[in-house]
Amino acid sequence: MLASLKSGGAALLWIGVGVMTGSASAVSVDVAKKCEVLTFKAFPPREPGNPAAGSAKGTAAAVRRYFNECIANGGTMDDDARANRSK
Repeated sequence: MLASLKSGGAALLWIGVGVMTGSASAVSVDVAKKCEVLTFKAFPPREPGNPAAGSAKGTAAAVRRYFNECIANGGTMDDDARANRSK
């Protein structure tokens, strides 16, 4: 009984992992690096060389939102159009 319960739990685990990974799409390294550079330019660090000091512009949530939007756009960010949308 215990052996069948363990194997059934393992099967459910594998199904759950398959569902989670099936919905995520892979991001290329080039796009991630480009977005990292664009995010760094848009949100420069408060203290150069110390990323733990935080951003001079915006909050950590704003930095994450900008990076995620960049990834969603395939590594292109039109800051002028983005600024006009937010007004």
